[in-house]
Amino acid sequence: MTTHTGGCHCGKIAYSFEGEIGEVLDCNCSLCQKRGGLLHFIPESAFTLKTSREDLGTYQFNKHHLRHHFCKTCGIAPFTEGTDPKGNTMVAINVRCVDGLDIPDLAIKPFNGRAI
Repeated sequence: MTTHTGGCHCGKIAYSFEGEIGEVLDCNCSLCQKRGGLLHFIPESAFTLKTSREDLGTYQFNKHHLRHHFCKTCGIAPFTEGTDPKGNTMVAINVRCVDGLDIPDLAIKPFNGRAI
């Protein structure tokens, strides 16, 4: 299993996670469309935040099921925490914030987040 690292621009938010990155979602909800994130979902157990939660800003909207985290210093949004429709805790990684990925090589699938 592969270990990936990532985080925000200034380094105040850093994480690692285990697993292979397959298909990623390009969501068109009102938030994702504006911030340009590409999402890869993993179980919470595969995610490790390497920096302090005190440096996380958090934004919630709509049904408040997801905690969209961003860096209070540089503004980058590297991950989101929440539950999937079955109630499992998960993390949505913004793959644009993962170290060393070649975005054009990823399988990107459009997702209609506006319909939710």
